Amino acid sequence: MDASDGCPETRRMIVITAPTGQIGGRLLEILLDETRTRGEKLRVIVRDPGKLPDAVRTRVDVVAGSHSDAEVVDRAFAGADAVFWLVPSNTQAPSLDAMYSGFTRAAAEAFTTHGVGHVVGVSALGRGTPVAGRAGHVTASLAMDDLIASTSVAYRALANPTFFDNLLWQVASIRDDGVFTGTLATDRKAPTAATRDIAAAAAELLLDRTWTGSGEVPVLGPEDLSPTDLARIMSEVLGRPIRYERQTLDESRAELAGHGMGDAIVQGYADMMRAKEDGLDDGVPRTPRTASPTTFREWCEQVLKPAVRA
Repeated sequence: MDASDGCPETRRMIVITAPTGQIGGRLLEILLDETRTRGEKLRVIVRDPGKLPDAVRTRVDVVAGSHSDAEVVDRAFAGADAVFWLVPSNTQAPSLDAMYSGFTRAAAEAFTTHGVGHVVGVSALGRGTPVAGRAGHVTASLAMDDLIASTSVAYRALANPTFFDNLLWQVASIRDDGVFTGTLATDRKAPTAATRDIAAAAAELLLDRTWTGSGEVPVLGPEDLSPTDLARIMSEVLGRPIRYERQTLDESRAELAGHGMGDAIVQGYADMMRAKEDGLDDGVPRTPRTASPTTFREWCEQVLKPAVRA
């Protein structure tokens, strides 16, 4: 037997997927700091290794390719006892099942083949709510969670609401027109979180690995906010009026299609946003354990304001 496939009790290697994205990139930074004295090894799966900073490439094992590829995950999971799993966006996927569960099937088989002990995945709030079965991307993400859990690996799904960081897609409109858009009612309060807090929650789980079974870890942000609240806080931080314009679902569909997204993905977003309006993200109470620390005002000061000025 190859030494990399040795006894699970002695292996200490974490594999990180999507290490150049907002969540995976921040997670990699945290783990590089935390594993200096822990005896942990880090491996990343990345399509283009050139996107990794030079200082990172010298400290991690790099497997080039897509983590949907059976041969790639087979190489990457050999000798690993923990995996961070994130499915990247695919605007041209033929279906939501293909985008989430289809992308994950090869990895699910490799978890078992290589005896991976723990997996932490990025997923969504909504399980157990009346609208969970008709929530587009969220419904497909929850099905992916079930697929991973069916392998009997210890699994934790990070159950997330909408991200603050999604507003970065609208930086030009916020900067040039003082406007951001969405489909929620102006006074509809909902949980919202920073991607860096999601990365921190993933790091805590990956470094612990005493947990067993499958379950969810909600990351809810520190408070529920409405689009009106977001506009007020952005206005105060940016020092200029920012207003919210509510779109109809049809208007949102047309805008997404105009950006070149395929029909299945566009419909998935429309179904998800309708479900959010109908209470998809309201099923988990905020407690000290489910709240995450970064406030929207802090995020605007530290992330949005520099992006707008740039």
